[in-house]
Amino acid sequence: MPGDGSPTVLVTGSTGYVGGRLVPALLEDAARVRVLVRSPGKLARAEWADRVDVVSGGLDGDLAGAMDGVSVAVYLVHSIGEGRAWADVERRHAERFAEAARAAHVARIVYLGGLGRDDDQLSDHLTSRHEVGKVLAASGVPTVELRAGVVIGSGSASFEMLRYLVDALPVMVTPRWVNTRCQPISIADVRDLLVRACRDETFPTGVHEIGGADVLTYAAMMQHYARRAGLRRRRLIPVPLLTPRLSSHWVGLVTPVPAPLARELVESLINEVVVTGEDVTSALLGRAPVAFDDAVARALEVTRGGQPPTAFTDADFAVFSAQRTDPDWAGGTVLRDVRTITVDASPERVFAAVCGVGGSTGWYSGEWLWSLRGLLDSLLGGPGMRRGRPSRLRIGDPVDFWRVEVLDEPRRLVLRAEMRLPGVAHLTFEVTPDGSGRTALTQTATLRPRGLAGRLYWYAVAPFHRFVFPGLLTGLGRAAAGPDDRS
Repeated sequence: MPGDGSPTVLVTGSTGYVGGRLVPALLEDAARVRVLVRSPGKLARAEWADRVDVVSGGLDGDLAGAMDGVSVAVYLVHSIGEGRAWADVERRHAERFAEAARAAHVARIVYLGGLGRDDDQLSDHLTSRHEVGKVLAASGVPTVELRAGVVIGSGSASFEMLRYLVDALPVMVTPRWVNTRCQPISIADVRDLLVRACRDETFPTGVHEIGGADVLTYAAMMQHYARRAGLRRRRLIPVPLLTPRLSSHWVGLVTPVPAPLARELVESLINEVVVTGEDVTSALLGRAPVAFDDAVARALEVTRGGQPPTAFTDADFAVFSAQRTDPDWAGGTVLRDVRTITVDASPERVFAAVCGVGGSTGWYSGEWLWSLRGLLDSLLGGPGMRRGRPSRLRIGDPVDFWRVEVLDEPRRLVLRAEMRLPGVAHLTFEVTPDGSGRTALTQTATLRPRGLAGRLYWYAVAPFHRFVFPGLLTGLGRAAAGPDDRS
């Protein structure tokens, strides 16, 4: 195993955007890596999963086992959007992490925080980022806090927000925050700095503000992106009365970033996030940081070439709803819509058809109803239908406003709904050979309703199920049995 004999690095948030880039980079540097994950099944899509030590659990549980024998503990967890008291959750998690690191005699904590002057009136998002850094440093364990602003890379929330806005809107009504200065940094630079902080014992502890080679306004970033993407110059019409809350709904409607997450990000854009004092990024990297235009070019190349290695949607944000395995949902009422057909095809062909649903393939029936539900979800602050789907499904991947929760080839696919609704919904497909060369395909839609509102919602949408679910099942059967003949 790579890293045998090397000090162990514990990475939290390894299934998230930055963590998913950091772990393979540490392994390339011959580090021994341990990951703490709440949902180990999500690691099935990571090519490096069999090269790390996996500990199942969260920051609200016992961390002694995860910290045992660890030399460096990396904190990449974010609770943004987890209810109104998400900042309190962040602080509690940081306190538990710091206490466990101190008790285990960890040599160093490495933390990725956010830029912003401490004497400024920071947004809740940036205030919490700074507070977490203070809690970790107060543990007495030597701590490296890297403060970054807008991270540019394929799949990052900041880049996807920028990309969708500029791609979709040649003319934009813009709020005041588009004129705020920021210092975007490439995900490659962030990754390399984190690796150095973990692996180089001479890397200085303390707070380090890091940024890319350019200081730009968000408006300038939009124009730079348009030029790099081969688009015409965008026309920006400033409207000073457009508040962050209104802006977040606009962002949530046009981009894959849900409004609750967009609101926190947009509010942070009100603050100037640039490196203050001496810029030490080049010295810490040992090279010049990547220029903004080059970072955009790299991100576009990866995005156009297929699925990014990680994306912001990989993280277990509360705005993407609860996990099916959460104990709060054990037992209770389950409302179901169950339908079955028999297909003249092998289980492998049927399962392949099931795994091709969504995105550009669509949902075979009532497409306008699916689109309308996605639009309503976007207006309510959910992800809507704009995320599409990857070319090949893995556990944790988004499929429009669903997410892959179970992928058991060629028998079972479970999609968890991430749209805004009063309960937890799943769409399950089960493939069963009938012994005569044909295959039974069972499609089950379930809702675990939350209170009376959940039950009323189910019965309100039940008539629409009669339009979309039979056609979906028939379309899947047709796709499995032969060429898709939809017009």
